[in-house]
Amino acid sequence: MPAIDDLFSSLRAARRKALMPFITAGDPDLDFTQALVRELASRGADLCEIGFPYSDPIADGPVIQASYTRALDKKTKVADILGAIARVELSRPMPLVAMVSYAIIYRQGIEKFVAAAQRAGLAGAIVPDLPAEESQGLAALCRAREFSLIQLITPTTTRERALRIADSTTGFIYYVSVAGITGERAALPSELIDNVAWLRGQTDLPICVGFGISTPDHVRQLAQVADGLIVGSAIVRRVAEAATRPRADVLREIGDYVASLIAALPQ
Repeated sequence: MPAIDDLFSSLRAARRKALMPFITAGDPDLDFTQALVRELASRGADLCEIGFPYSDPIADGPVIQASYTRALDKKTKVADILGAIARVELSRPMPLVAMVSYAIIYRQGIEKFVAAAQRAGLAGAIVPDLPAEESQGLAALCRAREFSLIQLITPTTTRERALRIADSTTGFIYYVSVAGITGERAALPSELIDNVAWLRGQTDLPICVGFGISTPDHVRQLAQVADGLIVGSAIVRRVAEAATRPRADVLREIGDYVASLIAALPQ
């Protein structure tokens, strides 16, 4: 069974929801990325998304765009990221998923990229700039290799198209909470819970919500309907402090923050 399917099967049996951090590979460098992945696993994160820095972000807000710029300024390459991921030893199982532009996959060659990602220990990929209608080739390859291809549904996706996206998705559906870019928000859209509840009734795939989630209160609200909560900018903003503060302090504070979100999940 693919690692992500196995994770959500276990969570459902335990009636638990997932807390899923996003971090940028190579920010401020790959040594810190490795340490941060270990810290997140030790604090109980269920899955970690690894952002592959890209010069032309798709839906990323200023916090994540800045992190990509910092990583690219350090000449962070795909092969270096995969090598660093392969060397990470975790204290407990925590699937790792690439958040990666299709331009990077295409440039590497889709078969070569998926094979290399699996060798490095990645369990799947989120490819935000690949429309579902054009994903057949990559989706078929991923299914054959039991490598999950997670696709996105947004508030502006029509319900008819949302069903087509769900049919071509494996692992989990990434539901984008807002029509816009990533970033911390004080409040989430009032219609979000209704939209996720509708989708919940259409598919058995786990539904995980991202964009704008940053507080324990957000986690408590969305855990009513979602199978997982994705937190990115609030973590990446804290990572930026590693440039001017002791890294051990930054790691511990990020770990404390993630633990506070996990504590807000229904037990």
